[in-house]
Amino acid sequence: MKFNFILDRHKAKTSAITLCVWDHQGLEHRLKTPLRIAPAMWDVEKCRPMNIYLKPSKRVNMRLNRIKIAVHEYLNDVRTKRRKFSLMGLGRVVAKSASEAQASYPEGTLLYFVDMYIRSRSHLISNATHKRYVVFQRLLERFEGYQQKNLYLKEVNAEFVQQFMAFGELEHYTHSTISRSIHFIRTVLNFLEKRGMRTFVYELEIPKQRKINRFVTLSEDELVRIDKMEVPEHLKAAKDWLVISCYTGQRVSDFLNFNMDMLEVLDGQQCLSFVQQKTHKNILLPLHPAVSIIMARNGANFPARISPQRYNEAIKEVAKLAGINALIQVFKRRGYRSSLATVPKWEAITSHIGRRSFASNFYGKIPTALLMEATGHSSEQMFQRYISNVDTERTRTLGNYLEEAYKRKFLVA
Repeated sequence: MKFNFILDRHKAKTSAITLCVWDHQGLEHRLKTPLRIAPAMWDVEKCRPMNIYLKPSKRVNMRLNRIKIAVHEYLNDVRTKRRKFSLMGLGRVVAKSASEAQASYPEGTLLYFVDMYIRSRSHLISNATHKRYVVFQRLLERFEGYQQKNLYLKEVNAEFVQQFMAFGELEHYTHSTISRSIHFIRTVLNFLEKRGMRTFVYELEIPKQRKINRFVTLSEDELVRIDKMEVPEHLKAAKDWLVISCYTGQRVSDFLNFNMDMLEVLDGQQCLSFVQQKTHKNILLPLHPAVSIIMARNGANFPARISPQRYNEAIKEVAKLAGINALIQVFKRRGYRSSLATVPKWEAITSHIGRRSFASNFYGKIPTALLMEATGHSSEQMFQRYISNVDTERTRTLGNYLEEAYKRKFLVA
């Protein structure tokens, strides 16, 4: 027996999602589910909401996935236990699945243990990390809906990896998204192993791909150009904060909150003393001369406060006015997926560019340990992710060394 979902189309704003079941004799049975959706939001080919990331469609899709699993289990019972198919019995199964406000994970399933892991870490992790874990959890729920079954722990093995990657390719997830998800699952399995449970964590390996950093940075030459450029009054604060961010290496949640109360003097050197919002790390950061000059221009103070949303919009305008328009390749969000696109550099600038520019511009010039002290990174591996893979400044430095070595060897003698 097989089943599918269709939409009852009529002139109302929303239509009921209908379950169609075909029995062994090829007869079609239809059952209206409690779920409704606007016809324009329905994907006829995939038999689900078109954009599963919009809030209303997301809720419908989550319930639809639970219904898929429940219907598959019911029909499997009918087949294996040779029970009589009942549309009324199926209706009860569908109603129960659709009525659940939150997913309930059967004991022994991967999602049951994922939920246990997240709950056990809730008091130890930041809000951002918790949200990231929930994203992985929701992705696994969609995978179960795709497979139409609950995934039990004993099934999380090499075959699972192959199936999960096939699902990711079908849904156009990036390789890094699938890779991070599997890494998270391995973390959960290691958590269980430490508690004496047997898993197949050693089988969870994925093919390695050559990683290409597609993030954007501003070189020091570009920063000087931006700093010296005249901009309209409504862009002045954003321009100054952009330069400050590139010379302090902090997240937008931190540098936009810089204020005079954070200033301390250490051996005659002005420093910023603050606690990072994301990591809760205490940071004592010497002020770069460029930051001191900007503060002097602002009456010995930081620039005017600006919201992160407005800042993100304004720095694109600033970079465009500065002629930061070389064509680059970056991942751009199109709809609800990211894909590689060629755009002018100013268009790809976001609030995180300051942190990445700081790490890239000073890497190799300042000891890495000191840079990590400034950025608050806990490991060099994480810090390295912020280093631009095309470091022209270091290439120029290498060229100078090679030229000097040639002169000493061949021209001095």
